[in-house]
Amino acid sequence: MNRHAPLAERVRPVTLDELMGQEHLVGKGSILRTAIEHGRIHSMLFWGPPGTGKTTIANIIAHTLHVPYFQLSAISAGVKDVREIIEQARQQPGAVLFIDEIHRFNKGQQDALLGAVEKGIITLIGATTENPSFEVNSALLSRCQVYVLRPLDEKDLVQLMRHALAKDELLSQKKVELKETAALINISGGDGRKLLNLLEIVCEAAGNEVVITDAFVMDIAQKRIALYDKGGEQHYDIISAFIKSVRGSDPNAALYWLARMIEGGEDVKFIARRLVILASEDIGNANPTALVMANASFDAVNKIGFPEANIILSQCTTYLASSPKSNAAVAAINEALMAVRKFGDLPVPLHIRNAPTKLMKNMGYGKNYEYSHSYDNSFSPQEYLPKEIAGTRFFDPGKNAREEELRKFLRGLWKEKYGY
Repeated sequence: MNRHAPLAERVRPVTLDELMGQEHLVGKGSILRTAIEHGRIHSMLFWGPPGTGKTTIANIIAHTLHVPYFQLSAISAGVKDVREIIEQARQQPGAVLFIDEIHRFNKGQQDALLGAVEKGIITLIGATTENPSFEVNSALLSRCQVYVLRPLDEKDLVQLMRHALAKDELLSQKKVELKETAALINISGGDGRKLLNLLEIVCEAAGNEVVITDAFVMDIAQKRIALYDKGGEQHYDIISAFIKSVRGSDPNAALYWLARMIEGGEDVKFIARRLVILASEDIGNANPTALVMANASFDAVNKIGFPEANIILSQCTTYLASSPKSNAAVAAINEALMAVRKFGDLPVPLHIRNAPTKLMKNMGYGKNYEYSHSYDNSFSPQEYLPKEIAGTRFFDPGKNAREEELRKFLRGLWKEKYGY
Protein backbone atom coordinates (compact mmCIF):
# COMPACT_ATOMS: atom_id res chain seq x y z
CA MET A 1 0.00 0.00 0.00
CA ASN A 2 1.17 3.50 -0.82
CA ARG A 3 0.75 5.22 2.57
CA HIS A 4 0.97 8.62 0.88
CA ALA A 5 -1.89 7.96 -1.53
CA PRO A 6 -5.27 9.56 -0.73
CA LEU A 7 -7.75 7.45 1.21
CA ALA A 8 -9.99 7.05 -1.85
CA GLU A 9 -7.09 5.43 -3.70
CA ARG A 10 -6.01 3.25 -0.77
CA VAL A 11 -9.44 1.65 -0.40
CA ARG A 12 -10.37 1.53 -4.09
CA PRO A 13 -12.27 -1.73 -4.71
CA VAL A 14 -10.62 -4.43 -6.83
CA THR A 15 -13.66 -6.72 -7.18
CA LEU A 16 -17.29 -6.11 -8.04
CA ASP A 17 -18.39 -7.39 -4.64
CA GLU A 18 -16.43 -4.60 -2.95
CA LEU A 19 -18.01 -1.84 -5.05
CA MET A 20 -20.51 0.45 -3.32
CA GLY A 21 -23.55 1.49 -5.33
CA GLN A 22 -24.33 1.07 -9.06
CA GLU A 23 -26.36 -2.08 -8.39
CA HIS A 24 -28.24 -1.51 -11.65
CA LEU A 25 -24.96 -2.00 -13.53
CA VAL A 26 -22.93 -4.49 -11.51
CA GLY A 27 -25.47 -6.17 -9.25
CA LYS A 28 -26.10 -9.89 -9.44
CA GLY A 29 -27.46 -10.86 -12.85
CA SER A 30 -26.85 -7.46 -14.46
CA ILE A 31 -25.68 -7.32 -18.07
CA LEU A 32 -22.34 -5.67 -17.32
CA ARG A 33 -21.52 -7.98 -14.42
CA THR A 34 -22.37 -11.05 -16.48
CA ALA A 35 -20.13 -9.83 -19.31
CA ILE A 36 -17.25 -9.23 -16.91
CA GLU A 37 -17.66 -12.60 -15.20
CA HIS A 38 -17.67 -14.37 -18.57
CA GLY A 39 -14.62 -12.42 -19.74
CA ARG A 40 -16.39 -11.03 -22.81
CA ILE A 41 -16.53 -7.28 -22.54
CA HIS A 42 -17.19 -4.73 -25.27
CA SER A 43 -16.19 -1.12 -25.78
CA MET A 44 -18.18 1.09 -23.44
CA LEU A 45 -18.62 4.57 -22.03
CA PHE A 46 -19.34 5.26 -18.37
CA TRP A 47 -21.36 8.45 -17.96
CA GLY A 48 -22.00 9.83 -14.51
CA PRO A 49 -21.12 12.47 -11.90
CA PRO A 50 -17.63 12.62 -10.35
CA GLY A 51 -16.80 10.06 -7.70
CA THR A 52 -19.43 7.49 -8.62
CA GLY A 53 -17.13 4.66 -9.65
CA LYS A 54 -16.30 5.11 -13.35
CA THR A 55 -12.53 4.64 -12.96
CA THR A 56 -13.03 2.00 -10.30
CA ILE A 57 -15.20 -0.19 -12.52
CA ALA A 58 -12.65 0.10 -15.33
CA ASN A 59 -9.89 -1.01 -12.94
CA ILE A 60 -12.03 -3.90 -11.71
CA ILE A 61 -12.56 -5.06 -15.28
CA ALA A 62 -8.80 -5.10 -15.92
CA HIS A 63 -8.13 -6.81 -12.57
CA THR A 64 -10.81 -9.45 -13.11
CA LEU A 65 -9.97 -10.27 -16.73
CA HIS A 66 -6.17 -10.12 -16.29
CA VAL A 67 -5.77 -8.35 -19.63
CA PRO A 68 -3.21 -5.75 -20.79
CA TYR A 69 -4.49 -2.46 -19.43
CA PHE A 70 -3.60 1.04 -20.59
CA GLN A 71 -4.86 4.26 -19.04
CA LEU A 72 -4.90 7.82 -20.36
CA SER A 73 -6.32 11.09 -19.13
CA ALA A 74 -7.85 13.20 -21.88
CA ILE A 75 -6.65 16.30 -20.02
CA SER A 76 -3.01 15.60 -20.82
CA ALA A 77 -2.96 12.97 -23.58
CA GLY A 78 -2.90 13.64 -27.31
CA VAL A 79 -3.20 11.78 -30.61
CA LYS A 80 0.44 10.66 -30.35
CA ASP A 81 -0.22 8.96 -27.00
CA VAL A 82 -3.28 7.20 -28.40
CA ARG A 83 -1.40 5.90 -31.44
CA GLU A 84 1.51 4.65 -29.33
CA ILE A 85 -0.84 2.62 -27.16
CA ILE A 86 -2.66 1.24 -30.21
CA GLU A 87 0.70 0.05 -31.61
CA GLN A 88 1.51 -1.67 -28.31
CA ALA A 89 -1.97 -3.21 -28.20
CA ARG A 90 -1.45 -4.82 -31.63
CA GLN A 91 1.04 -7.15 -29.92
CA GLN A 92 -1.15 -7.75 -26.86
CA PRO A 93 -4.53 -9.34 -27.73
CA GLY A 94 -7.44 -8.35 -25.53
CA ALA A 95 -5.90 -5.02 -24.48
CA VAL A 96 -8.14 -2.53 -22.71
CA LEU A 97 -7.65 1.23 -23.01
CA PHE A 98 -9.28 3.37 -20.35
CA ILE A 99 -9.59 7.08 -21.13
CA ASP A 100 -10.68 9.31 -18.27
CA GLU A 101 -12.67 12.44 -19.18
CA ILE A 102 -12.94 11.30 -22.78
CA HIS A 103 -15.27 14.24 -23.51
CA ARG A 104 -12.17 16.46 -23.44
CA PHE A 105 -10.76 14.72 -26.53
CA ASN A 106 -11.33 16.74 -29.67
CA LYS A 107 -12.65 15.25 -32.91
CA GLY A 108 -9.20 14.37 -34.21
CA GLN A 109 -8.24 12.59 -31.02
CA GLN A 110 -11.50 10.66 -30.95
CA ASP A 111 -11.15 9.75 -34.64
CA ALA A 112 -7.73 8.25 -33.89
CA LEU A 113 -9.49 5.59 -31.79
CA LEU A 114 -12.07 4.55 -34.37
CA GLY A 115 -10.10 2.04 -36.43
CA ALA A 116 -8.60 0.27 -33.42
CA VAL A 117 -11.96 0.00 -31.70
CA GLU A 118 -13.72 -1.22 -34.85
CA LYS A 119 -11.09 -3.88 -35.58
CA GLY A 120 -10.94 -5.04 -31.97
CA ILE A 121 -7.29 -4.05 -31.49
CA ILE A 122 -8.36 -2.37 -28.26
CA THR A 123 -11.43 -2.50 -26.10
CA LEU A 124 -12.19 1.09 -25.22
CA ILE A 125 -13.56 2.14 -21.84
CA GLY A 126 -14.25 5.86 -21.62
CA ALA A 127 -15.35 7.84 -18.59
CA THR A 128 -17.22 11.11 -18.87
CA THR A 129 -19.20 13.47 -16.70
CA GLU A 130 -20.78 14.99 -19.82
CA ASN A 131 -23.62 13.70 -21.97
CA PRO A 132 -21.90 11.49 -24.59
CA SER A 133 -24.54 12.47 -27.14
CA PHE A 134 -23.12 16.00 -27.10
CA GLU A 135 -19.44 15.35 -26.42
CA VAL A 136 -18.49 12.10 -28.20
CA ASN A 137 -18.32 11.71 -31.99
CA SER A 138 -21.32 9.82 -33.33
CA ALA A 139 -19.04 7.32 -35.11
CA LEU A 140 -17.24 6.45 -31.89
CA LEU A 141 -20.44 6.57 -29.86
CA SER A 142 -22.08 4.01 -32.14
CA ARG A 143 -19.27 1.55 -31.37
CA CYS A 144 -19.68 1.81 -27.62
CA GLN A 145 -22.34 0.81 -25.14
CA VAL A 146 -23.20 3.70 -22.83
CA TYR A 147 -23.68 2.88 -19.14
CA VAL A 148 -25.13 5.57 -16.88
CA LEU A 149 -23.80 5.72 -13.33
CA ARG A 150 -26.03 7.18 -10.67
CA PRO A 151 -24.94 9.45 -7.80
CA LEU A 152 -24.23 7.48 -4.65
CA ASP A 153 -27.12 7.70 -2.21
CA GLU A 154 -26.85 8.22 1.53
CA LYS A 155 -26.84 4.49 2.27
CA ASP A 156 -23.97 3.90 -0.17
CA LEU A 157 -21.96 6.80 1.22
CA VAL A 158 -22.32 5.73 4.86
CA GLN A 159 -21.38 2.18 3.89
CA LEU A 160 -18.37 3.54 2.02
CA MET A 161 -17.16 5.46 5.08
CA ARG A 162 -17.61 2.51 7.43
CA HIS A 163 -15.74 0.27 5.00
CA ALA A 164 -12.84 2.73 4.81
CA LEU A 165 -12.62 3.11 8.58
CA ALA A 166 -12.51 -0.65 9.02
CA LYS A 167 -10.29 -1.68 6.11
CA ASP A 168 -7.79 1.15 5.62
CA GLU A 169 -4.46 0.32 7.23
CA LEU A 170 -4.00 3.84 8.59
CA LEU A 171 -7.52 4.75 9.72
CA SER A 172 -8.17 1.34 11.25
CA GLN A 173 -5.45 2.12 13.80
CA LYS A 174 -7.50 5.05 15.09
CA LYS A 175 -10.54 4.90 17.35
CA VAL A 176 -13.21 6.56 15.22
CA GLU A 177 -16.88 6.92 16.12
CA LEU A 178 -19.02 7.95 13.15
CA LYS A 179 -21.71 9.63 15.26
CA GLU A 180 -23.19 12.00 12.64
CA THR A 181 -22.83 11.87 8.87
CA ALA A 182 -25.07 14.62 7.43
CA ALA A 183 -22.30 17.21 7.05
CA LEU A 184 -19.90 14.79 5.40
CA ILE A 185 -22.58 13.66 2.97
CA ASN A 186 -23.83 17.17 2.19
CA ILE A 187 -20.36 18.57 1.58
CA SER A 188 -19.36 15.64 -0.63
CA GLY A 189 -22.46 16.05 -2.80
CA GLY A 190 -22.71 12.36 -3.67
CA ASP A 191 -19.05 12.21 -4.75
CA GLY A 192 -17.49 9.13 -3.12
CA ARG A 193 -13.92 10.28 -3.74
CA LYS A 194 -14.58 13.70 -2.21
CA LEU A 195 -16.30 12.06 0.75
CA LEU A 196 -13.39 9.77 1.56
CA ASN A 197 -10.81 12.51 1.20
CA LEU A 198 -12.81 14.75 3.53
CA LEU A 199 -13.18 11.88 6.00
CA GLU A 200 -9.42 11.43 6.01
CA ILE A 201 -8.83 15.16 6.66
CA VAL A 202 -11.29 15.11 9.57
CA CYS A 203 -9.69 12.01 11.10
CA GLU A 204 -6.16 13.40 10.75
CA ALA A 205 -7.20 16.66 12.43
CA ALA A 206 -8.61 14.87 15.48
CA GLY A 207 -5.74 12.63 16.49
CA ASN A 208 -6.12 8.98 17.43
CA GLU A 209 -9.55 9.24 19.05
CA VAL A 210 -12.25 10.78 16.88
CA VAL A 211 -15.94 11.41 17.44
CA ILE A 212 -17.27 12.64 14.11
CA THR A 213 -20.15 15.10 14.44
CA ASP A 214 -21.65 17.50 11.94
CA ALA A 215 -20.37 20.52 13.89
CA PHE A 216 -16.87 19.10 14.00
CA VAL A 217 -16.87 18.39 10.26
CA MET A 218 -18.11 21.89 9.42
CA ASP A 219 -15.46 23.40 11.63
CA ILE A 220 -12.74 21.40 9.88
CA ALA A 221 -14.10 22.22 6.43
CA GLN A 222 -13.83 25.91 7.41
CA LYS A 223 -16.47 27.12 5.02
CA ARG A 224 -20.19 27.23 4.75
CA ILE A 225 -21.45 24.87 2.06
CA ALA A 226 -24.65 25.66 0.21
CA LEU A 227 -26.69 22.46 0.43
CA TYR A 228 -27.55 21.34 -3.06
CA ASP A 229 -28.21 17.78 -4.19
CA LYS A 230 -27.18 17.63 -7.85
CA GLY A 231 -28.76 14.25 -8.36
CA GLY A 232 -31.93 14.50 -6.33
CA GLU A 233 -35.23 16.33 -6.13
CA GLN A 234 -33.66 19.64 -5.07
CA HIS A 235 -31.64 19.71 -8.29
CA TYR A 236 -34.84 19.74 -10.32
CA ASP A 237 -36.63 22.13 -7.98
CA ILE A 238 -33.87 24.73 -8.23
CA ILE A 239 -33.44 24.57 -12.00
CA SER A 240 -37.23 24.85 -12.25
CA ALA A 241 -37.19 27.94 -10.02
CA PHE A 242 -34.37 29.39 -12.11
CA ILE A 243 -36.17 28.90 -15.43
CA LYS A 244 -39.49 30.17 -14.10
CA SER A 245 -37.79 33.28 -12.68
CA VAL A 246 -36.22 34.12 -16.04
CA ARG A 247 -39.49 33.37 -17.83
CA GLY A 248 -41.28 35.57 -15.30
CA SER A 249 -38.91 38.48 -16.07
CA ASP A 250 -37.48 38.61 -12.53
CA PRO A 251 -33.68 38.98 -12.87
CA ASN A 252 -33.16 39.20 -9.10
CA ALA A 253 -34.80 35.86 -8.34
CA ALA A 254 -33.07 34.32 -11.37
CA LEU A 255 -29.68 35.45 -10.05
CA TYR A 256 -30.39 33.96 -6.62
CA TRP A 257 -31.26 30.53 -8.06
CA LEU A 258 -28.27 30.78 -10.39
CA ALA A 259 -26.04 31.44 -7.37
CA ARG A 260 -27.54 28.42 -5.59
CA MET A 261 -26.60 26.20 -8.51
CA ILE A 262 -23.10 27.64 -8.78
CA GLU A 263 -22.41 27.26 -5.05
CA GLY A 264 -23.79 23.73 -5.19
CA GLY A 265 -21.29 22.74 -7.87
CA GLU A 266 -23.75 22.41 -10.75
CA ASP A 267 -22.24 21.64 -14.14
CA VAL A 268 -21.69 24.91 -16.02
CA LYS A 269 -22.78 23.31 -19.29
CA PHE A 270 -26.07 22.19 -17.77
CA ILE A 271 -26.93 25.76 -16.76
CA ALA A 272 -25.80 27.25 -20.08
CA ARG A 273 -27.70 24.61 -22.06
CA ARG A 274 -30.91 25.45 -20.23
CA LEU A 275 -30.45 29.13 -21.09
CA VAL A 276 -30.12 28.30 -24.79
CA ILE A 277 -33.39 26.35 -24.70
CA LEU A 278 -35.12 29.12 -22.78
CA ALA A 279 -34.00 31.75 -25.28
CA SER A 280 -36.11 30.09 -27.98
CA GLU A 281 -38.88 28.64 -25.84
CA ASP A 282 -39.76 31.72 -23.79
CA ILE A 283 -38.32 34.69 -25.71
CA GLY A 284 -38.20 33.64 -29.34
CA ASN A 285 -38.84 36.30 -31.95
CA ALA A 286 -39.87 38.87 -29.35
CA ASN A 287 -36.09 39.35 -29.10
CA PRO A 288 -34.18 37.11 -31.56
CA THR A 289 -30.86 38.34 -30.15
CA ALA A 290 -31.61 36.35 -26.99
CA LEU A 291 -30.74 33.10 -28.76
CA VAL A 292 -27.52 34.63 -30.10
CA MET A 293 -26.60 35.74 -26.59
CA ALA A 294 -27.43 32.37 -25.02
CA ASN A 295 -25.51 30.42 -27.65
CA ALA A 296 -22.49 32.70 -27.32
CA SER A 297 -22.66 32.27 -23.55
CA PHE A 298 -22.69 28.47 -23.93
CA ASP A 299 -19.55 28.64 -26.07
CA ALA A 300 -17.88 31.10 -23.70
CA VAL A 301 -18.41 29.13 -20.50
CA ASN A 302 -17.03 26.02 -22.19
CA LYS A 303 -13.83 27.94 -22.95
CA ILE A 304 -13.56 29.72 -19.62
CA GLY A 305 -15.00 27.42 -16.94
CA PHE A 306 -15.61 28.34 -13.34
CA PRO A 307 -15.14 30.70 -11.56
CA GLU A 308 -15.06 33.31 -14.36
CA ALA A 309 -18.00 31.58 -16.05
CA ASN A 310 -20.09 33.03 -13.19
CA ILE A 311 -19.87 36.43 -14.87
CA ILE A 312 -20.94 35.13 -18.26
CA LEU A 313 -23.87 33.20 -16.79
CA SER A 314 -24.92 36.29 -14.82
CA GLN A 315 -24.82 38.48 -17.94
CA CYS A 316 -26.85 36.00 -19.98
CA THR A 317 -29.35 35.35 -17.18
CA THR A 318 -30.07 39.02 -16.56
CA TYR A 319 -30.32 39.72 -20.29
CA LEU A 320 -32.83 36.93 -20.84
CA ALA A 321 -34.83 37.85 -17.75
CA SER A 322 -34.97 41.47 -18.95
CA SER A 323 -36.02 40.54 -22.49
CA PRO A 324 -39.57 40.68 -23.82
CA LYS A 325 -41.15 37.24 -23.85
CA SER A 326 -42.98 35.17 -26.44
CA ASN A 327 -43.72 31.46 -26.61
CA ALA A 328 -45.11 31.74 -30.14
CA ALA A 329 -42.38 29.54 -31.65
CA VAL A 330 -42.87 26.64 -29.24
CA ALA A 331 -46.67 26.91 -29.41
CA ALA A 332 -46.51 26.91 -33.21
CA ILE A 333 -44.35 23.81 -33.56
CA ASN A 334 -46.47 21.97 -31.00
CA GLU A 335 -49.61 22.78 -33.00
CA ALA A 336 -47.92 21.64 -36.21
CA LEU A 337 -46.78 18.37 -34.61
CA MET A 338 -50.33 17.72 -33.40
CA ALA A 339 -51.60 18.24 -36.95
CA VAL A 340 -49.05 15.77 -38.33
CA ARG A 341 -50.05 13.15 -35.75
CA LYS A 342 -53.75 13.75 -36.38
CA PHE A 343 -53.79 13.78 -40.18
CA GLY A 344 -50.77 11.60 -40.93
CA ASP A 345 -48.58 11.99 -44.01
CA LEU A 346 -50.67 14.30 -46.18
CA PRO A 347 -49.51 14.60 -49.81
CA VAL A 348 -47.55 17.65 -50.90
CA PRO A 349 -49.70 19.87 -53.15
CA LEU A 350 -48.73 19.37 -56.80
CA HIS A 351 -47.97 23.03 -57.48
CA ILE A 352 -45.16 23.17 -54.90
CA ARG A 353 -43.57 19.83 -55.77
CA ASN A 354 -40.19 19.71 -57.47
CA ALA A 355 -40.30 18.73 -61.16
CA PRO A 356 -36.80 17.70 -62.30
CA THR A 357 -38.04 15.29 -65.03
CA LYS A 358 -40.40 15.56 -68.00
CA LEU A 359 -42.62 12.81 -66.59
CA MET A 360 -43.12 14.77 -63.38
CA LYS A 361 -43.98 17.90 -65.33
CA ASN A 362 -46.53 15.94 -67.35
CA MET A 363 -48.05 14.72 -64.10
CA GLY A 364 -48.61 18.32 -63.00
CA TYR A 365 -45.66 18.70 -60.64
CA GLY A 366 -44.92 22.41 -60.21
CA LYS A 367 -47.87 23.50 -62.38
CA ASN A 368 -49.29 26.94 -61.55
CA TYR A 369 -46.62 27.59 -58.91
CA GLU A 370 -46.36 31.32 -58.22
CA TYR A 371 -42.77 32.49 -57.69
CA SER A 372 -43.05 34.83 -54.71
CA HIS A 373 -40.40 37.31 -55.87
CA SER A 374 -42.42 38.00 -59.03
CA TYR A 375 -45.17 39.61 -56.95
CA ASP A 376 -45.45 42.85 -55.00
CA ASN A 377 -43.59 42.74 -51.69
CA SER A 378 -42.30 39.28 -52.72
CA PHE A 379 -45.57 37.75 -51.58
CA SER A 380 -48.07 35.50 -53.35
CA PRO A 381 -51.29 34.49 -51.56
CA GLN A 382 -51.14 30.91 -52.88
CA GLU A 383 -51.77 27.99 -50.49
CA TYR A 384 -48.78 25.92 -49.37
CA LEU A 385 -50.52 23.50 -46.99
CA PRO A 386 -52.19 20.23 -48.05
CA LYS A 387 -55.84 20.79 -48.96
CA GLU A 388 -57.05 18.81 -45.92
CA ILE A 389 -55.64 21.47 -43.57
CA ALA A 390 -55.60 24.48 -45.89
CA GLY A 391 -55.84 27.79 -44.07
CA THR A 392 -54.71 26.39 -40.70
CA ARG A 393 -52.83 28.89 -38.48
CA PHE A 394 -50.12 27.37 -36.34
CA PHE A 395 -48.16 30.56 -35.72
CA ASP A 396 -49.73 33.60 -34.09
CA PRO A 397 -47.62 36.67 -34.94
CA GLY A 398 -49.65 38.66 -32.44
CA LYS A 399 -47.80 36.87 -29.65
CA ASN A 400 -44.60 38.54 -30.80
CA ALA A 401 -45.43 42.04 -29.68
CA ARG A 402 -43.02 44.85 -30.45
CA GLU A 403 -39.89 44.62 -28.33
CA GLU A 404 -39.83 48.21 -27.11
CA GLU A 405 -43.46 48.07 -25.98
CA LEU A 406 -42.72 44.98 -23.94
CA ARG A 407 -39.60 46.54 -22.46
CA LYS A 408 -41.65 49.53 -21.28
CA PHE A 409 -44.15 47.13 -19.76
CA LEU A 410 -41.41 45.22 -17.93
CA ARG A 411 -39.83 48.43 -16.66
CA GLY A 412 -43.21 49.39 -15.24
CA LEU A 413 -43.47 46.06 -13.43
CA TRP A 414 -39.97 46.36 -11.98
CA LYS A 415 -40.57 49.92 -10.83
CA GLU A 416 -43.68 48.78 -9.00
CA LYS A 417 -41.92 45.76 -7.47
CA TYR A 418 -38.38 47.02 -6.86
CA GLY A 419 -38.69 50.79 -7.05
CA TYR A 420 -36.40 51.25 -10.08
